Amino acid sequence: MTTATADFTKRLDQTAEDTEALLAKLLSDTLLSDEIARPKRLMDAMRYSSLGGGKRLRPFLVVESSAVFGVPRDAALLAGAALECIHCYSLIHDDLPAMDNSDLRRGRPTLHKKTDDATAILAGDGLLTLAFDIVTRDEIHSDPTVRLLLTRALARASGIGGMVGGQILDLAGEGRFGDREPVDVARLQQMKTGALLRYGCIAGAILGQSTQQEYQALDDYGRALGEAFQIADDLLDVEGDAAALGKPAGADAALGKTTFVTQLGIDGAKQRVRDLLARADSALSIFGAKGDVLKAASRFVADRKS
Repeated sequence: MTTATADFTKRLDQTAEDTEALLAKLLSDTLLSDEIARPKRLMDAMRYSSLGGGKRLRPFLVVESSAVFGVPRDAALLAGAALECIHCYSLIHDDLPAMDNSDLRRGRPTLHKKTDDATAILAGDGLLTLAFDIVTRDEIHSDPTVRLLLTRALARASGIGGMVGGQILDLAGEGRFGDREPVDVARLQQMKTGALLRYGCIAGAILGQSTQQEYQALDDYGRALGEAFQIADDLLDVEGDAAALGKPAGADAALGKTTFVTQLGIDGAKQRVRDLLARADSALSIFGAKGDVLKAASRFVADRKS
């Protein structure tokens, strides 16, 4: 293991640990001002789907893109926790019978299997709403304009033109609403998967009040990272091991989905990942050594086994 890889792994693990502790605090039973009650069933469900699992890659991207600009770590962790709440809500809803109908997530029963559909829907709604509570907090940045820009970017990454829009395009491509609709895989995945990963990168630029050139560099990096992540995911669905994945392998093939692998083939998909890594490295060159951890993150994404 190289020094750069060891440093990356240490920082990824530390961010995961810090994010876990912060989410546990944010999802505690302690009432906030203007809250009337935190129902036990709802809070238990939100905690079940948010705590004790995952690499916390999205918060890590927020923390490390923020570190480039010297943003206080506690502020970046809060913004990362908001992003992770969006991610966890999306997994709950994706697993529902009306969506992907999954029984297993991170090696455990999915939330609707552990509880019921109604509880799962409301837990997802709760996490989505909590994300926007968190991202607007004064502790994230003293300048309300920065908080506004951060919030608007999160809404757009997670909403109509981002993750939610990508999900409905994905379902349409499966033929859920009649005949199968032609799929632009690159655009679909840029929305469904890539948008939140890209947000994790540009969040640091927003918090750091970067120059336009610096913002564009992190934007370009985030787009390349997001596509590489999805291609790696498609490859894992074909080549991965269900035990390592924590969910069934071959799910995309079973649904007849068009993916990067079905379009490019396995060798073509792997070459595309290599090209994207080169693009990600080039985008980060403006930051010099400050971008090394983010470069390591893109390689982690490409080489992951789960």
